[in-house]
Order: sequence, then structure tokens, then C-alpha cells
Amino acid sequence: MANEQHAFLQSSKLPAREQWQLAITQAGFDLQLNPALQPRTVVGYVPCQLNGDDSGVEMHFENAADFMNSYRHLVGSRDCCITFRWGGSMRECACAMIASFALAESFDAVVSYEGEAPPASLQEFRADVERAVRDAAKEKKRKPAATATPLKTSTPPQGKPWWRFW
Repeated sequence: MANEQHAFLQSSKLPAREQWQLAITQAGFDLQLNPALQPRTVVGYVPCQLNGDDSGVEMHFENAADFMNSYRHLVGSRDCCITFRWGGSMRECACAMIASFALAESFDAVVSYEGEAPPASLQEFRADVERAVRDAAKEKKRKPAATATPLKTSTPPQGKPWWRFW
């Protein structure tokens, strides 16, 4: 089952990738967002570098009224959202946590894990992010898929067609 975390923002405060990256760096985290990331149009998996290792997280930009209205009790007048999705990987979780923390700290985002109330304070949120980063560091790195060895091809013995069994 996928996990979801929403970062609700005013569209006027939604940063460009470079501003977002700067906020992450200034917050003291080693997460590098993909240089091709475009926050206003992102839909899908975004490769990242977490503490120098390959990782990433799904990100989806959303500004549909029905989606935003379903969270109105949490977000007030904010009119857009970046949703982060990940599976069981703590590395992907850490990417989502760091990226959403930077949005909260520098761009006034309200962050909600699966519709729950936002963290009580930025200090509490930072502590959760730091825990996720520590847990991600303990997670075993995935090994690249083994290189498949080519199948050995054989040719039927000469003199007798392959379809004759007698």
C-alpha cells in the first residue's frame, strides 16, 4: 500500500525547482532534486539523490477544486498541492519528508500525512524528518538487477530435420 503526504501551498508561493532545492540545502539536508523537475506540472516518479545515493519519490501537482475542497479544513485558502507517494522504502519516505519540510519551512506549506492534522510545529516536523533520514540510512541499498546472461542458442544436428523425432 502506498503512503501519501500532501504539501498544500498558495500557487503564488509554489517555488521553481531551483528555489526548492535552495530551501532543502538551507534546511541542512542532503537531498538533490532532479534538475528536470517542474513543480507546476510534475506527475510521476522523480529521481533524486539522498546522501549521495540514488532514490526518488512520486510527486503529483494538484490544483483541482474538488481535490482541494476535500482538504479545506486543513489548508484554508491554499489553492494547490504537491502530493508525495512512496511504498515501503524509507529512502523514498525520507525524500518525501525532506522535500515537504522545505516547502513548509520556506514557502508556508501546510503538510498532512494522509489527511491527518499537520505537525504541531516545524521543530516537531524536523524531528520526524531527521528520524526518517536516520532510518533511510539503515536501509539496505538495493542491488542493481543482475545482468542477464545471454541464452545459449543451439542448432539442431545436421542431417535430420528438427521436426522428425523417429
